[in-house]
Amino acid sequence: MLPSFEIFVDASLNPQVRGFVHRPTEASGDGLALAHGAGSNCRAPLLVALAQVFAAAGVTVVRCDLPYRQSRPYGPPGPGDAARDRQGLKNAVTALRKLVPGRVFLGGHSYGGRQSSMLCAEEVRLVDGVLLLSYPLHPPRRPDQLRTQHLPKLQTPALFVQGTRDPFGSPEEMESAMSLIPAKTRLVLIGGAGHDLGFKGRARRDEAPALVLAEFQRFFG
Repeated sequence: MLPSFEIFVDASLNPQVRGFVHRPTEASGDGLALAHGAGSNCRAPLLVALAQVFAAAGVTVVRCDLPYRQSRPYGPPGPGDAARDRQGLKNAVTALRKLVPGRVFLGGHSYGGRQSSMLCAEEVRLVDGVLLLSYPLHPPRRPDQLRTQHLPKLQTPALFVQGTRDPFGSPEEMESAMSLIPAKTRLVLIGGAGHDLGFKGRARRDEAPALVLAEFQRFFG
């Protein structure tokens, strides 16, 4: 049986942290905060599936709505949302530290992962590691518009998970970008998957979450 989850709100922080918390039956003491991609929310099937397998392995998981999503139920983030979204991620880490005594990790899918990496580049000792799912290295068909400016400042160990057919960044492009990071990194490839890592509609790649967990445990020890 999978661990249950419950609504989670910490209104003492500004912006507040809102989402769901997955509490493991046998907790390891570690915690993971997960954020969604642009145009999505914390109910995204990929985040739910990851939270379930991580919680089953003893990790307390908070999957949260970024501040822009709390303000607007639909649509992508606007040009002025990024800084507040990063503050929201920092607040999610603060809230998670109230729940767990051990290591804390931060991550997210696409936009959520990019903002997580940017926050960790700004806040060197914020978390013990970052999990970046489908990092949006560049817009589709625009490989010259790289989103790598902050990577040389990222000193947090980073685990990247990318589909081999992701139009936002090929495996070769990802390897090149990761070489800019001074911290320990690893690239995990999901064969045949696109930017959604196989969680589009009903065609779900159920093996992906277990693979991510295994690689996470191997990388972070």
